[in-house]
Amino acid sequence: MEKLFIFDTTLRDGEQVPGCQLNTIEKIQVAKALEALGVDVIEAGFPISSPGDFNSVVEISKAVTWPTICALTRGVQKDIEVAAEALKFAKRKRIHTGLGTSEFHIKYKFNSTQDEILERAVAATKYAKKYVEDVEFYCEDAGRTDNVYLSRVVEAVIKAGATVVNIPDTTGYCLPWEYGNKIKYLFENVKGIQNAIISTHCHNDLGMATANTMAGVMNGARQVEVTINGIGERAGNTSLEEIAMILKCHKGLEIETQINTQKIYNTSRMVSSLMNMPVQPNKAIVGRNAFAHSSGIHQDGVLKNRESYEIMDPKDVGIDENSIVLTARSGRAALKHRLSVLGVEVDNGKLDVIYEEFLKLADRKKDINDDDILVLAGMERSEQQRIKIDYLQVTSGVGVKAVASLGLIIAGEKFEAAASGNGPVDAAIKALKQIIRRNMTLQEFTIQAISRGSDDVGKVHMQVEHQGSIYYGFGANTDIIAASVEAYIDAINKFVK
Repeated sequence: MEKLFIFDTTLRDGEQVPGCQLNTIEKIQVAKALEALGVDVIEAGFPISSPGDFNSVVEISKAVTWPTICALTRGVQKDIEVAAEALKFAKRKRIHTGLGTSEFHIKYKFNSTQDEILERAVAATKYAKKYVEDVEFYCEDAGRTDNVYLSRVVEAVIKAGATVVNIPDTTGYCLPWEYGNKIKYLFENVKGIQNAIISTHCHNDLGMATANTMAGVMNGARQVEVTINGIGERAGNTSLEEIAMILKCHKGLEIETQINTQKIYNTSRMVSSLMNMPVQPNKAIVGRNAFAHSSGIHQDGVLKNRESYEIMDPKDVGIDENSIVLTARSGRAALKHRLSVLGVEVDNGKLDVIYEEFLKLADRKKDINDDDILVLAGMERSEQQRIKIDYLQVTSGVGVKAVASLGLIIAGEKFEAAASGNGPVDAAIKALKQIIRRNMTLQEFTIQAISRGSDDVGKVHMQVEHQGSIYYGFGANTDIIAASVEAYIDAINKFVK
């Protein structure tokens, strides 16, 4: 198996998305997660661009142990000097310098010539080499650069000491066969190309970033520049998770990464949360619907054999299980499976009756939840639960510390607690934790839907971690604070016996 190096630029290219800027503490948090994920190179920032970026590169260099820390520069001496200073604490350091090589950049951006840009590329590479051994050179807009000229630049910078040469499709313009052929052309025409690693860096303007990246890999590139969730300028970059799972699924390619794929989902959620950038539901690998099945035919197939409709095991990316979503298109097999998960066993005769009522409800209601299913089966889940709310009273407001008083009934016995918090929901959950003394961590808190009016029901979904397992809770109430507590209690009832 050949190794593919994973160069993550979430903290540089990914952070260029408007509204996604992180402070240094948050960047360190992401960098540590990337280290745990197994990336080879972390592009930590563009040091000369701002004092904040400079400081982030310094602090990430201190915080991270084994990945190479990379700093971006333009192909000018001052940029390179500042990058070298920012990298002084890095255990493994790389300067990523370069210039635009397409006619668009040479003529309109630099008002220059091919020969002059070639000289500047060699000079920048040699200057960076004075500070670090590991120098990566990028040929900006290589996707639209003439292949003959591109090969001249690549050959010259490798000769000048570049250890990695980046061939970016900066504008996301290339078709996969074009980009693959470009990489192939370099391997066939550049003397000394074996002395450097060729890297891909593809943008998703036409939706082909991952396809182009894989075309590059299939033609000899052995580093890919990617981001978590595919975030990045404009339409984004190649998704780390997509490349990692393509290679995991297609073992016949005999190319592997050292990514710990089971950490993909949690890393994705963390980046999404910190950057305030939701992941689209149908996003490959990490989207909410990536392992969800609503078609009755698909559900039946998955329940009989997961591989009927899934090429990946959800557990391989850190998701506990696939999701059988109940809709009007679901069949009896899916309904019976959900009833079984909820502890309700029914014979075929009763299942037929429940299924007819289920179809009527599914035609009227967008989301069918566990409470709906249990009501259809003639059972109220609240009656089964060991822990129930007795009362909840919350005081909050502008300039007033939120305080919650909570009463619970646990196996028929009453318990009470009060707590203050950073807002009414936080106060109520802290009061709950005073009564339920378990090591629990709230992993996800989602207000799924509030209907048209202010007096309508709010729906809350929660994921609670307890002893290494994730438990899901649901609450619905016209009071969103009460719904939140109900959801937390619903999750707790699944592990407290």
